[in-house]
Amino acid sequence: MFARTGDQQLFEDTTKRFLEAECPLDTMREVAASPGGYGAGFWRRGAGLGWTSLVVPADVGGGSITGQGVRDLALVGYQFGLHAAPGPLLGSNVVAASIGRWGSPEQRAGPLTELLSGDAMGAWALAEPPPHDALGDVALRADESADGFVLEGVKSPVEGGADASYFLVTARSGPGVSQFLVPAGCPGVRVTPLHSLDLTKRFAAIVFDHAVIPRTSLVGEVGKAGAAVEWLTDVAVTVQVAEMCGAMRWAFDTTLEWAFNRYSFGRPLASYQEIKHRFADMKLWLEASLAIAANASDAVDRDLAERSEVVSAAKFYVGRYGPELVQDCVQMHGGIGVTMDHHLHLFLRRVTAAVPLFGTPGQHAGRLTEKLAVREVAR
Repeated sequence: MFARTGDQQLFEDTTKRFLEAECPLDTMREVAASPGGYGAGFWRRGAGLGWTSLVVPADVGGGSITGQGVRDLALVGYQFGLHAAPGPLLGSNVVAASIGRWGSPEQRAGPLTELLSGDAMGAWALAEPPPHDALGDVALRADESADGFVLEGVKSPVEGGADASYFLVTARSGPGVSQFLVPAGCPGVRVTPLHSLDLTKRFAAIVFDHAVIPRTSLVGEVGKAGAAVEWLTDVAVTVQVAEMCGAMRWAFDTTLEWAFNRYSFGRPLASYQEIKHRFADMKLWLEASLAIAANASDAVDRDLAERSEVVSAAKFYVGRYGPELVQDCVQMHGGIGVTMDHHLHLFLRRVTAAVPLFGTPGQHAGRLTEKLAVREVAR
């Protein structure tokens, strides 16, 4: 389970009340149907609650509630999943965390300040289309030139890409990888909104067609961002898994209540033995998912040696059982569960869309196996 300190509970309760007021499910249906999505004011108010500063070092304007920035952010992600909420929670925090740790003074004074206040939104341009869609595969090129760097390639899907003011672009530079902070309006950068299974989030494909960016766009050192990318991946997956757990919780609790109130042949649906067994399975998956998600946030906060193994184990487990749990909830609702009239589909879409992002469960199983093998050889 996600254990909370008193301050974390207060912070999460504040976030919950805000999302209940701003993101009732009927409103989320309107967001899904609107090309513009949510308003910028929503994100600025969320930033005012502290959503954007949690994984940014305090000496550059950030700061967490309790000193456990990733755990604090995961609790916000959990509430986002519980309410099917929109907004660039993951992308803006990843971009802000990167600038806060490795950015230049100019990047911290300008873009980071905008991201922390919610006046700007960020998106991490990491994923690429096939055949370069494996976890950790980066094909987009960043070639040095007299004017700085030239970016060539495609990033897709990019969560929050359609609304982002800044992209954190991960690109191949020689034998290593580099990261660049690229404004959305940069010449040679074309953003194409994508249709998404998740109706309340916005994704985009970003084409870099001989996009020339200045050397000042570099975040960190040329070709030496490998460790930073791995850490940011662990942060992103941790928040993503927490969000999936929130969606799973809503689906489970709603379905359990339905099963007790829905009568079949004069008895509550929940009284049938087979239904009880299925609920027991789902409860096990939910509690185990919450526990492993909490362990992942702790591992990243404490920067444990086995951090990436714990995070990959979390994505493998939640990515495997999250969709099955919500699919079972849909089936238990019968005919109404498979229609657009019920809110369940918003949560099924949230969980299902998250499964392949930042590495599929199978890819994370491979990552976990590789790291355990390396650790075993090193003993």
